[in-house]
Amino acid sequence: MSTGTEGIGMTSLRTRERLIKRLREQGIRDVRVLDALLNVPRHRFVDEALASRAYEDTALPISHSQTISQPYIVARMTEAMLGGRERVKRVLEVGTGSGYQTVILAALVDEVYSVERIEPLMKQARRRIQELGYRNVRLKLDDGGVGWPEYAPYDGILVTAAAESVPSALIEQLAPGGRLVIPVGPRALQELLLVTFSDGQVVSERLENVNFVPLVTGQAQ
Repeated sequence: MSTGTEGIGMTSLRTRERLIKRLREQGIRDVRVLDALLNVPRHRFVDEALASRAYEDTALPISHSQTISQPYIVARMTEAMLGGRERVKRVLEVGTGSGYQTVILAALVDEVYSVERIEPLMKQARRRIQELGYRNVRLKLDDGGVGWPEYAPYDGILVTAAAESVPSALIEQLAPGGRLVIPVGPRALQELLLVTFSDGQVVSERLENVNFVPLVTGQAQ
């Protein structure tokens, strides 16, 4: 499996280590998450012209008016979804995008099922994931708001676009003890929520304010 740690200059290991140090300072504690962000080559998921900025702690544009999330947000959402559990078997990602968050998840859990509504993004993400050697990811072109019921229930669900409210279809696809991390709210003001399902009860916890592209229903034409 290629990690791309052989990069030089702004994609070098030293540059990545500076990013990890900053994430620790911002409160990320799960060593597994930090290791994944250190080893997954983020510069492989952005346009070549932006590769020199790949290890800045900032969101970057990708095609089709989408973004690759800020590393801190990727780490924060992943850590919250894992919830300190030693093993997480099956995870659903809504919004494959560039595939970067997908690969972070693939480095940490047994199986990743990722749904993307924009076909060119999905095809590009599939190519990157295959080139990096990950074989525990399945991708699907579909409306992410309905999830992927065929492989439910999921131990974790991570949504990379902002919904106006938590889709009931996603809650229904959580396994007992499952954890759903999702940004919720209008374009100008969103909250990152952790939704847990345990003992038949659904509990929602606010994590922090965030800014994501909106979760759009239906497949792109």
